[in-house]
Amino acid sequence: MVPEPSPKLPITLLIIARNEAAAIGRCLDSVPFAAEKLVIDSGSTDGTQEVCRQHGARVVHQDWLGFGPQRNFASTQAQHDWILVLDADEALSPELAAEIQQRLPQLMQSSNAGAILRRQTWYMGAPMRWYRPMVGERMGRLYHRGRARWTDVRVHESLRFDGPTPTFEHPFIHLNNPTLVHKQLKTLRYAELKARDWLDRGKPVQMWMTPLVYIAAFIKDYLIRLAFLDGWRGYVVSQTAAAYAVYKRMRYYEMQRNPESRDMAAELLHGYGLDP
Repeated sequence: MVPEPSPKLPITLLIIARNEAAAIGRCLDSVPFAAEKLVIDSGSTDGTQEVCRQHGARVVHQDWLGFGPQRNFASTQAQHDWILVLDADEALSPELAAEIQQRLPQLMQSSNAGAILRRQTWYMGAPMRWYRPMVGERMGRLYHRGRARWTDVRVHESLRFDGPTPTFEHPFIHLNNPTLVHKQLKTLRYAELKARDWLDRGKPVQMWMTPLVYIAAFIKDYLIRLAFLDGWRGYVVSQTAAAYAVYKRMRYYEMQRNPESRDMAAELLHGYGLDP
């Protein structure tokens, strides 16, 4: 028997993407109840736009503005005030999809600004079981665009709500970086974005703190956040996080000492489709 299609709800599924053809179809299909599926594409060259259209999405082009500004621009393009944001490598679990369909009508009639969702991360081909940032991580992803706004930063953006935000029970799924190669490329881009934010704010260079930052970041993730209970995968994720904490500070120091490196690095990253 062919299952009946899900009734549509007046909400926009919103995704910002570039070169996500391999993953984005799964993401779009996981939200069958959204009346609109909207993808803001910043210049894909791998056929992402066509994949999105095949899965029922409307595609709008916008040159890359940085994560926060890109998401705020995207909110203005939606046809509905209520918005669900996912990344291309994320998807609703069937349980969360059913919960949203059940609770969303009441949420829309309330004065709530949005809702908090929990994220379950898969790492190296399996779900993490203990590492706290990857098990039930609380994230603002469902919101009324008149009562919430993304922070205007280039990376590590977050939603700022103007009103109550209940929490949904079931998680959505994050297939985190299919390989460590993908992770390292993303780390280079995120570090570049963070360093440019620091430049805008005139943050002091404090290279003397770098060794302490590495130790503190590794201990926080490996011990305090329980990564050690996930075995060697926990070690890898802790080491990667600590290395990122150090690298972005070294890169910021280089930007200050050798300003020409900013354009050189941006050109190199652009060649990999990773515009800072």
